[in-house]
Amino acid sequence: MAEDLAVGGGGAAAAPDPDGPDGVRMTWNSWPRSKVEASKCVVPVAASVAPIRSSPSLVVLPYSPLRCKPPCAAVLNPFARVDFAAKIWICPFCFSRNHFPPHYAGISEANVPGELYPQCTTVEYAPPPLDAAAPPPPPVFLFVLDTCLIEEELGFVKSAMRRAIGLLPDQALVGLITFGTQVHLHELGFADMSKIYVFRGTKEISKEQILDQLGLSALGVRHGAVAGVPGYPKGPQANGFHPSTSVNRFLLPTSDCEYTLNSVRFSMSLRILVQLMDQWPVEAGNRPLRCTGVALSVAAGLLGACNAGTGARIIALQLISLLSNYCICDWQIVSKDLSEPVRSHKDLDKDAAPHFHKAVKFYDNLAKQLVNQGHVLDLFASALDQVSVAVGCPSRTFIIIQSAVYMHYRRFVTVRLMTK
Repeated sequence: MAEDLAVGGGGAAAAPDPDGPDGVRMTWNSWPRSKVEASKCVVPVAASVAPIRSSPSLVVLPYSPLRCKPPCAAVLNPFARVDFAAKIWICPFCFSRNHFPPHYAGISEANVPGELYPQCTTVEYAPPPLDAAAPPPPPVFLFVLDTCLIEEELGFVKSAMRRAIGLLPDQALVGLITFGTQVHLHELGFADMSKIYVFRGTKEISKEQILDQLGLSALGVRHGAVAGVPGYPKGPQANGFHPSTSVNRFLLPTSDCEYTLNSVRFSMSLRILVQLMDQWPVEAGNRPLRCTGVALSVAAGLLGACNAGTGARIIALQLISLLSNYCICDWQIVSKDLSEPVRSHKDLDKDAAPHFHKAVKFYDNLAKQLVNQGHVLDLFASALDQVSVAVGCPSRTFIIIQSAVYMHYRRFVTVRLMTK
């Protein structure tokens, strides 16, 4: 019997179309009746499915599929049991009872939808677009800039950002976050003056706290604020986004913000460059304090509130070196004391890096948040001594699970692609 079950075995008749109308090719001509018979099959029991195979008899249905209740989510098919009187169908996979929606009210034994025809085991759904006239949402580029840099390096970063923004399409949205000892979220949409939201860098901040401080919390207003006051929206709209007025506070089209960035934040004058640099004093024998984790958390929280599910990239530009890679809180990789050397690959192999595992845990959680939001973090790092982010940096998670871009330089003036 085992020989009869394999392809080409015994007296099994060959089908005219081995793939059939469903585009499925199997390694057997009849299903084994027991585990013993299945074990005697020379060819393993398997199937090859071609979901995009074209067929002249394929039925196209101009509406969306009807799915079973979560977590099953199976689609209504000819193998489902249907109670036409009660307008109920039973899923053949999980045996859940599902009610037909109102637009299936006319269903009967003599009037069944196309997906219930016995011969329609494979159909194609072509639902009309929800709003064909609505343009797709614009891409978002949120720049996160490390300000613990020397004046020369900061000038190179400024020039690179100016060129990058000039290459973006006019409808693209651009935002700016700078960080050193504290995080500064720049409200580019406030044209009267330079308006900045400041976050402490010494304490981890949750997404809810970020949205509450920005006036984007689901509760509608910040603590102590009056409902209806401009600048404090009442939560998301029906599509899950906050009102456009809230988005425009921090994210502006390239055509609108290029002048603001050039004249207010990225002027070539030395005075503006000094203001942009981190003003927190650095004690002798210590590394500069930088709050990379809080800055990335603020960036992820902002995009999650304003642009969840749409294309957005966080572009982080940071200096990583032996003298200045101390990060505050759990995402640090070395202490602020210069007498403590940064961990090496040998320390990682011996599990002798005291801060590494906490940092990995933090960046793993942040990466999962960005993946759930549909966003990507790109890292552009200037480093003289860090030779491999993919091996020794906690933020390697973004490269692995997000297909993010990592560019590694000796200096920001020199561009060299290391890994992607």
